[in-house]
Amino acid sequence: MGEKVKIKIRDKEYALRGPDDRKQILKVAAYVDKKLREIDDSKRGLSDDKTAILAALDIAGDYFQVIKEKEDLLAEVNNRSQRLIQSLNTMLN
Repeated sequence: MGEKVKIKIRDKEYALRGPDDRKQILKVAAYVDKKLREIDDSKRGLSDDKTAILAALDIAGDYFQVIKEKEDLLAEVNNRSQRLIQSLNTMLN
C-alpha cells in the first residue's frame, strides 16, 4: 500500500491508502466529489444513501461508456490494420 492521502468528499475528510499514487487518488476523489455534488444540486433533499447510489450509478455509466469507446477504437484500429495489410499484400504481389 502507498502513503496515506487525505481526501475531501462532500466537505468530509477521509484518510486513504491505496496502490495508486497520491495524484491519482486525489483525482479520483475529486471526480467522486463532483458526481455527488451534481446529484445534490439536481435532486435536493435526497438521503445520503440515495445520493451515493445515484452517483455510483452515474460513475458506473461513465465507466461502461469509456469501455465501449475503447472497444470501438480497438475495433477500428484492427479494421484499419487489416486494410493496410491487405493493401501492402496487394502492392507486394
